[in-house]
Amino acid sequence: MATAVQRYPVTFNVEYPQELSRWLIFVKWLLAIPHFIVLYLLQLVAGIVTFIAFFAILFTKKYPESLFNFVVGVNRWGANVTAYVFLLRDDYPPFTMEAGSYPLAYDVQYPQELSRWLIFVKWLLVFPNALVSLLLLLVAYLVEFIAFFAILFTKQYPEPLFKFVVGALRWNYRASAYSSLLTDQYPPFSMEP
Repeated sequence: MATAVQRYPVTFNVEYPQELSRWLIFVKWLLAIPHFIVLYLLQLVAGIVTFIAFFAILFTKKYPESLFNFVVGVNRWGANVTAYVFLLRDDYPPFTMEAGSYPLAYDVQYPQELSRWLIFVKWLLVFPNALVSLLLLLVAYLVEFIAFFAILFTKQYPEPLFKFVVGALRWNYRASAYSSLLTDQYPPFSMEP
């Protein structure tokens, strides 16, 4: 009897571009400054929301759905901007938290119930996963350097490098979702979708 494989409740994927601008790679970080400013403010609010959600989970075992959707929306917006700045996409990210407005998928499945005791130790439990995530992101920065020159000369992001960077970001978003109370399911040690 075959069992269905349960997918991790955090999804992240970026659509592979067939061609990228060789000149836009020089100014993407500059063009993203308005997003950085708005995201900084939204992430401050998301931090307050997570603090409130901590107590909601402690007393009710539920993350209030409207607060959950807000935090996921902020994370999605940040993922859009990250994909843009990491040279994964040329499309300018929209100023929105809505899904489907950018060739990127970021979503977190809403949990019906969360552990009221796990919220006290998630930051400690996620440490090994976060450490690997940090190392992967450091390698991803090196890959970005290589990809920069590949795009400059060929207008293409080498697909294996693209998949590595997306996988490293996926790992990071999963660990982040776990530590910020969005899911109780421990993130897998995997870059796969």
